[in-house]
Amino acid sequence: MTLPVFFLLMSLLSLPGLVLTACSPETPVGPEGSASDTLRVLSFNIRYDNPEDGPDAWPHRKEAVAEMIRSRAVDVAGLQEALKGQIDDLQVLLPEYAWLGVGREDGMEQGEFAPIFYRRDRLDTLRWGTFWLSEMPDIPGSRSWDAALERIATWVVLRDRQTSEAFLAVNTHFDHRGAEARTRSAELIVERLDELATAQPGEQDDEGTGSLPVVLTGDFNVRENSAPYAVLTDALSDALYASEQPHEGLMSTWSGFEAIAPGHRIDYIFVGAGVRVYVHRILDDKTADDRFPSDHLPVLAEVGFGE
Repeated sequence: MTLPVFFLLMSLLSLPGLVLTACSPETPVGPEGSASDTLRVLSFNIRYDNPEDGPDAWPHRKEAVAEMIRSRAVDVAGLQEALKGQIDDLQVLLPEYAWLGVGREDGMEQGEFAPIFYRRDRLDTLRWGTFWLSEMPDIPGSRSWDAALERIATWVVLRDRQTSEAFLAVNTHFDHRGAEARTRSAELIVERLDELATAQPGEQDDEGTGSLPVVLTGDFNVRENSAPYAVLTDALSDALYASEQPHEGLMSTWSGFEAIAPGHRIDYIFVGAGVRVYVHRILDDKTADDRFPSDHLPVLAEVGFGE
């Protein structure tokens, strides 16, 4: 390597906002090491754009969030707390990704989104939508029970061009205050999964109406010993425990930008029947100036479908 190239690389690595670790895509771990049969799924609460966050405000960390997605070679990313301006920034920084979602306040662009980003070159959208975590799930902006805020779930049926496999991805963010709302939200999602995961004509090779594989991402604001977690794991599997390789990383997903809180795992990836989990990680990457890209740590799972 020539000296000018060396100094150029060093200067790039020193830019604030770039993630230090995982700066190049890792080798996928799937059946017999095959990259074609696996997908990388990420759940990441990126913290809403709050100017009062000072050095951790969105303009200072948007590149780091984008790099977290890019450097881990993520195929599907369920994000939480994203405002429309943040989504616009990520679209510029991640042109290889498309996204789906609506604002929770009006079903258009107002309020936080729970968007699903996905690789344009690998995945095609077959159908998608949003429902509200309320007693009126099809009414935009609806709120029920003891929820402090409107909450939503974004869903999409995607087809993998490499395997022709279709699957259902769902992304959500449970209320941070309402205990009843979190339990009811879990029950509603499980109920809706039965309907949404029913394959439509053309979504399976046999043209049947069987059940599609399911991957659920989100910030659930609950721990493992909670009623909502029990509801979800009665129907789905926690990817951490379903992983065929031992979990990598911490057992917490909350840092508050300052320090990782031990045992505070509130962000999850859940999977349905027929989904194999090869790897599960909680990522604690920091930027060159020793800051977290968000107040939550992202969760990464490498999955495959079928036997």
